[in-house]
Amino acid sequence: MLHTLRLRIALISAALVLGPMLAAVAPAEANALVCRASMSDSTPKQYSNVTVRVRTAAYAKVRTVAHYKTTNTTKPRTANSAGRANVGYYISGATPGYRVRVNVTVTKNGRTRTCATSFVPHR
Repeated sequence: MLHTLRLRIALISAALVLGPMLAAVAPAEANALVCRASMSDSTPKQYSNVTVRVRTAAYAKVRTVAHYKTTNTTKPRTANSAGRANVGYYISGATPGYRVRVNVTVTKNGRTRTCATSFVPHR
């Protein structure tokens, strides 16, 4: 019983001391700009559609660049209120077996982050 009481007092004391510090850190973390990207299908068939799924901050500007074997295709978007952006690509006759890297850049309030994903087309 005495041990439990001491533990509770220690936790309350720590909360009182650290509370203002944690409150000061929370807004910065809430505003942190992140970039996460994934593909709807990482091994799509030629002449099909794939979607790059991006997670970032609400209303961030999103730019994707798909690096095919013989060309690069850039597409801009704006994330929605939940920080999501879906960017569709019709992959046409993309070279089977060649990994297409998709670089993603997100920008908001002068801050920029990058991330990447990829897919490998097949016949």
